[in-house]
Parts: sequence; structure tokens; C-alpha cells
Amino acid sequence: MKCGTQLPDGAQFCMKCGTPVQSAGTPPPPPPASTSSSTTAFAAAGVQELKCPTCGAPIKPTFGEMVITCDYCGGSVTLGGQGWKQISKHTMLTLAVPDRNAALKVVEGYLDQGFLHRHFFAESKSLEEKLTYVPFWVMPTSATTTYQYEAVATSIGATVGTMAAGALLGNALTGGRGGTTVIPIMGGSVVNPNRAETISGQYEYPVVAVRSLGMYQPKDYQFSLTDRTFFDKKSIPNNIPVLNGDLAEDAARNAAAAFMKQLQSEIVHKKHSVVSNLNSQVQVSEGELLHTPIWLFRFDHKGKEVRVIIDAHAGKVIRTME
Repeated sequence: MKCGTQLPDGAQFCMKCGTPVQSAGTPPPPPPASTSSSTTAFAAAGVQELKCPTCGAPIKPTFGEMVITCDYCGGSVTLGGQGWKQISKHTMLTLAVPDRNAALKVVEGYLDQGFLHRHFFAESKSLEEKLTYVPFWVMPTSATTTYQYEAVATSIGATVGTMAAGALLGNALTGGRGGTTVIPIMGGSVVNPNRAETISGQYEYPVVAVRSLGMYQPKDYQFSLTDRTFFDKKSIPNNIPVLNGDLAEDAARNAAAAFMKQLQSEIVHKKHSVVSNLNSQVQVSEGELLHTPIWLFRFDHKGKEVRVIIDAHAGKVIRTME
């Protein structure tokens, strides 16, 4: 009656402008109740599209919301239990680097880092380049690692300090003209050379959900999950392949735990050269399936194959392989 929108039979409100709909000879419906007092409907398991239980208007959920209010009549839908789980289980990242030249610029900047790698990109021949939407299981993971390490720096520091003192003493005895060498002698072992330490970390660890694509597996990389949206295949250009996963969530959980233990071990060994009694406790929570755009480039550099994996949402290198 107000905006001319065609409405389905039995509609109580216009889904476009919100005007109450009344038939001839019938009183207008009461005004919509507030959100707190409106009739609440629960979404069924596996639901992907929602409609208002009061007026039938479409409702678009925002990621992370548990109660959605209709913009037209004030009715609400609660995404409780399995209903919300099924919706939030599958998300995606949008394609921000669709152009191959822009992606190659990222590759060039990465490969040519450092003086010894200058002109690495220019001296490489392209073998393959493709853009694909790849599924990953994103597993919330926490890890705590305890270990012992040998305080090598303490013994080295003591030796260097003794040598410096010996050098000063030699200069004093010879008037700085040389001719006398003082050999430092360590007076016993270093006190408590072993130290204990604990490191902890929390990650949204991605596990590639396709068994045959181990080359796509990130090592120490996390996607920009704050940018993710609900998975919608219609929003992906038709010329970009969208892969299906063949790795179950339980298998992804075990893989995430193994990857995290390896990552924690590498962090520890980068800090200390002599490590013992390393023990990692890893907890993995329920994950979600994330489709994200990935550029794969393969190059031949002087007879050696080099692969570079690019996050086509963030425009960053995930990993390289030689």
C-alpha cells in the first residue's frame, strides 16, 4: 500500500518498508513488540537461510551473533545449538589479489630478499601459476612446552671475562708492548649450568583439508580470520576452481596437535642450542572449515624447482619450498 512491493499471501508487514498490511474490513495488526518480548524461534540444524518467524522477511545473520532481530517487525531468531554450529562451521576469505601480476610482485619481493638472493626472481623461469580456493580446517589450539637448556652463554661469558682480565694483566706487566701471554684457567665448572623454562602459545592453526596438497600446508602462518564471512560460492568468480576437502575434522585435529608440537620445538631450539627434557602439552578445540584463495607459483631456478604459496586475501607469502 505504501511502496508498491508485491507481497505474498498472508504477509502481515511489507518486507521492504515495514508498513503493516491490512485487508478490507479488518483492523490493522498491533504494532510489533520489542525484541525482548517478541516470539523467539530457534533455527533448525543445518539452516543456511533464515526468514523472520513473524512477518516472513529475509534475515541476514552477522558472523558471531546468537540472536538476530528482524529489521521489519522486531521479531527474533535464536541461532542456538546445532543451528548456529552448522552456519558458522563453514566460512571463507574474499579474493583481494586476483591479478597475477600483483601476486608476482609479492613473489619477487620475497625471493629477492637479502644480498645473496638479488635477482633470484629474474633468473627464475615460471613453470606453473594457478589461483584456487583451497579448504583449510582452522583449529583453535593451545600449547604449553616445558624444557631444560644448558646455559652455554654463562660458561662462555665466564671464559671471555677471564681472557679479558688476562689480557689486561699482560698489558700491565709488559707496559702494553706485548711479549707476555696470560692463559686463562677456569677455576671449576659453572654453577647450575642447566635452566628450566616454559613457553605457551595460542593459535588458530590452519590444516589443509586436502590430503594430496601437502605443499599448501602452512608452517607458521595464520590467516586473517577477522575478515572471514559465511561461505557463499556465488561470490567466487566462475573461473576460479573451488576444491572440496577429503580430510575429516578428527584427522585435522590430530594433525594440528602434531604440527604445534613441531612448531614449539623449533621455537625452543632457535632460542637455545642445547635442549633436553622437552615436553609439549597441546589442546585442540572444535574447528571450522575455511575456504581461502591461494596462488601457487612454481619456478625453475638454475635447475632447482622452487614453489611459492601466496595468501590471495592478505597478499602475503604462506611458505616456500625448494
